Amino acid sequence: MAEPKPEESFRVVDRRLFTSEGELRPEVAEEHSREEAKSQPAPSPRDAKAEKIAAPASAPAPQETPSPKPDRNFQLLVDLLARNAAALLGGIPDPGTGQAYLDLEGAREMIDMLDTLREKTRGNLAPEEDRLLSEVVGSLKLSYMEISKAAAKSMREGAKGAR
Repeated sequence: MAEPKPEESFRVVDRRLFTSEGELRPEVAEEHSREEAKSQPAPSPRDAKAEKIAAPASAPAPQETPSPKPDRNFQLLVDLLARNAAALLGGIPDPGTGQAYLDLEGAREMIDMLDTLREKTRGNLAPEEDRLLSEVVGSLKLSYMEISKAAAKSMREGAKGAR
């Protein structure tokens, strides 16, 4: 007679950093404070005394947030989306036919993606990345406006000539 197998169970651990309201989870905040306490050397009694004299207890210590470092992958992502938008605006000829290809709807969608990326990453980018993204979006929007105006004008002229 076979012995019954013990029922195996598993445990689910929520490792998300934020609650559904967007607040930092309490256990994550505690872990961060423990890590900070471990990384800072314990002040000697002499240093602690000097620190109390130098800064009043009511004034919080200013915390400087280091600016993020530029990420090559982010730059490649921006470049990929910008090149696709430029190709759809007729800036790059189709390799198969050698003809410029114009897809204003597709180009607008690519530009909107870049614009959304800029909005969603605001404050989290290195200054170089922020500048790159702003310049690319601005340039593409200007090109889109110029090309769409030219396309509309040629459509109107084509319609007049067909009459």
